[in-house]
Amino acid sequence: MPSALPDGDPAPADGALPASAAAGARDRRFGVYVHVPYCRVRCGYCDFNTYTASELGGTRRDDYAGQVQRELSFGADVLRRAGVPDRPVSTVFFGGGTPTLLPADDLAAMLGRIRGEWGLAPGAEVTTEANPDSVDAAYLRRLAEAGFTRVSFGMQSAVPHVLRTLDRTHTPERVPLVTRWAREAGLQVSVDLIYGTPGESLADWERSIDAALATDPDHVSAYALIVERGTKLAARIRRGEVPEPDEDLHAEMYELADARLAAAGFEWYEISNWSRGRGTRSRHNLSYWTGEDWWAAGPGAHSHVGGVRWWNVKHPGAYAQRIAAAVSPAHARELLSDEARREERVLLETRIADGLPADVLTPVERRAIPPLIADGLIDGRAAIAAPGRAARVVPTLRGRLLADTVVHRLLG
Repeated sequence: MPSALPDGDPAPADGALPASAAAGARDRRFGVYVHVPYCRVRCGYCDFNTYTASELGGTRRDDYAGQVQRELSFGADVLRRAGVPDRPVSTVFFGGGTPTLLPADDLAAMLGRIRGEWGLAPGAEVTTEANPDSVDAAYLRRLAEAGFTRVSFGMQSAVPHVLRTLDRTHTPERVPLVTRWAREAGLQVSVDLIYGTPGESLADWERSIDAALATDPDHVSAYALIVERGTKLAARIRRGEVPEPDEDLHAEMYELADARLAAAGFEWYEISNWSRGRGTRSRHNLSYWTGEDWWAAGPGAHSHVGGVRWWNVKHPGAYAQRIAAAVSPAHARELLSDEARREERVLLETRIADGLPADVLTPVERRAIPPLIADGLIDGRAAIAAPGRAARVVPTLRGRLLADTVVHRLLG
C-alpha cells in the first residue's frame, strides 16, 4: 500500500498562503503537476499513492478530470489572494499512477484548465507518463493535438523475467512500437528504466540499456530499485523468494549505464537522468531540484510555492469529498525557514550537472571542498572560480554514487 503522509502543520480550509510565499516569485518559474492515482495492477515494488479499481471504495474514475480542474481553479484563486503574481506555466507534468488510463480527452481537458487559469509560457514543456500498454498511435496523436510535447514511457526493463519480478504488464516488444508512434505524433520521448531488480544480472541490465537506446529516445531515466517497506516485493524478499538487492551490483549497473549512455551521445544532468543535450532535459524534473514553484493537483500531491510546502489528502475518495465541498484538499503543510531552504538547496543542487554555487555554502562549509576534490567526489576545476565562471560544487561520477556522503560532508 502507499506510504503514509508526513506530519505537518494544519492546512487552512481556504488554502490561504502566508505573504512570504509571494516574495521573489517573479524570479522563480512556475509549473503544475497533476497526479493521476490509477493503475491496472499494483507493481510489487511500488509504494506510490496509486490505486487499482478494487481499492477505490466507490470513487468513480470518470469524475476525476473534473475534480482536478476544480482544484486548479481553486489554486489559481489561492495564489492570487496571496499576492503571488500571475506567471505563465513553464512546465506541466502528469504523473501517477498511470495518467494514460484516463481518456486522452480527460488529459486534454485538465491541460486546457491550466492554460485557461495561468496560460502556458512560449515553448512550455508538457509531459505525461505512460505505460507502454496504455496508449496507441491515435491516443498519442490526440495528446500532441492538445498541446502535450513529451511522453515518458515506463519501460523499466527489456528482460521478461525482470518485468515479471516487477509485476509489469507490458512486453518488451511493445516499447519500440509506442516510442515510434510518439515520435510520429511529434512528441519528445523519454524512457524510464529500473536497475537492481532481484535476480537481474549485469548482462540483463546491459540488454535493457541497449534496448532503450535502440528506440532512439531523447531522454533516459535510470533509477536504482529501492525496496520499500510494506510492498509485495519487500514481503517476497523477507520470505526468501527472491534475493535482496546488491549495493555493489547497483554501483556497477549505474557506471555501465553512464558509460553506455555517454557513448551514445547522452549527457547526465541529474544523478538519475540523461538527455541528448539541454534542449531535451526534463525541465519539470529540474524545477524540483532547483527550488522553483509548482502547484500539484490530485490525491497525495505535494506543492511548493515560495518556501511553503503542502500535501493533499491521499485517498481519491477523501480528495473528491474535499473538492465537492469547495475546500482545500491539503492534508498538512510546512513553512520552511531560510536556513532549511538553504540546506535543502545544498542537498538538491549537488545532484545536478550545473552544480551548486559555492557561495551558497558558509565559510566553514566551504572548507570541505578541497578534501572532497582530493577524494574524487567533486569536480576540482568547477570548484575553482575563474574569470567569467563562478565556483560550483559539481559531483564526479564517484560523487554521484556517494551523493549522500557529499552532502553530509558539506553540511557537517
